[in-house]
Amino acid sequence: MKITALRSDNIYGKIMKAEPEEKLELYRQEMLAPFMGKWEIQQIPFKSSEQNGFDVMMLNNFMNISPTDITPEIEEDLAAISSELFWQECHEAVTSSFSSFLNSGIELPVSEYLYTVLLGDVNSPGLTMNEGICGDGGIPGYIIANLTPNEYTLPRIKSVLAHECNHNVRYQFIKWNSSINLGEMIVSEGLAESFATSMYGEQLLGPWVAKTSMETLHSHIKPLMKDKLDVTGFEQINPYLYGDEIAKMQNLTPVGMPYSAGYACGYYLIQYYLKKTGKSITEATITPASTILAETKDFWDEKTIIHR
Repeated sequence: MKITALRSDNIYGKIMKAEPEEKLELYRQEMLAPFMGKWEIQQIPFKSSEQNGFDVMMLNNFMNISPTDITPEIEEDLAAISSELFWQECHEAVTSSFSSFLNSGIELPVSEYLYTVLLGDVNSPGLTMNEGICGDGGIPGYIIANLTPNEYTLPRIKSVLAHECNHNVRYQFIKWNSSINLGEMIVSEGLAESFATSMYGEQLLGPWVAKTSMETLHSHIKPLMKDKLDVTGFEQINPYLYGDEIAKMQNLTPVGMPYSAGYACGYYLIQYYLKKTGKSITEATITPASTILAETKDFWDEKTIIHR
C-alpha cells in the first residue's frame, strides 16, 4: 500500500510568490491536476472551455480559498498547516485508517492513495455551516480535507481524514451507480463517522452529528426520513442528507430537515446496528446498505433510545 501526501503548504507558498496572472494556472496544475483521476471519474471538467464555466477550479472555490487570494494575508493560516507535526498527524490518520481494514483481514482492491489538506475560505457559507472543516473521500484512491485552521478544526483533522478513508474503502466494494438512494447515503455517512469515532473518540464527533439533539433526531428527523430511504437522484436526496439551509444554497427544494439531518440519523443508525449485531465497524463498512437497513427496522421506532 502506497500513501502519498500532496503537501499543499509547499504549493501555497509557491503560489504566494507568483505573479498575479500566474496564480490560477499554477494552482490548477500543482494542486488539482494530481487528482485528475478523481475529476475524470466524477466527470468534472478540468478546465472549462467557457469563461466562468463549471470546472474543477469553480468547484474548488466553493469552499477553498481561490488562487487569487493566496497572498501574504493567508500566512497565519498557512503556518498552521505547514509544520512537519501537522503532516505527520495527517499521515498517521490515513495510514492507521487503511491499516485497520487490512488488520481485519479485508484486502483493499486499491493500493495507491493520494491525500491533501486545503485551506478553506472563511467566507464560504457551506464551510461555515460545517464549523470550518469537511472532506471528500468518495472516489477510491483520492482524499481531500478542507479546513480553516483554528482551535476547533485542527484537532479534528485526523477524525475527518478517518471519516473520508472510510468512504474510500466502502466504495471499493459497493459499486456506485445512478440508482444510489437515500438509504445508502445515510448508511455511508453513518459508517464513516462511526469509524472516525472508533479511531479517535466521540469527543471529536463532527458537527454534522454533534449539532443534532436526541429530541430532534427522534421527534423530527426519523419520522420524516423513514419513508424516504428509497428516494434516488441527488436533487431529492441532498435536502434530506444535508438539510434545508444547504438545499437552498444548491437551489433545491427544502423538505423540512435541519442541518445535516442524514448524517446524524446515519450515525445513530449505525451505532444501533453495531450494538445489535455485534459486527465490527470494519466489517460493517463493506456491508450493503440493504443488509444494514433490514437489520435496523426497529431503529425507526420513535421510542427507540440511543445513548450518545
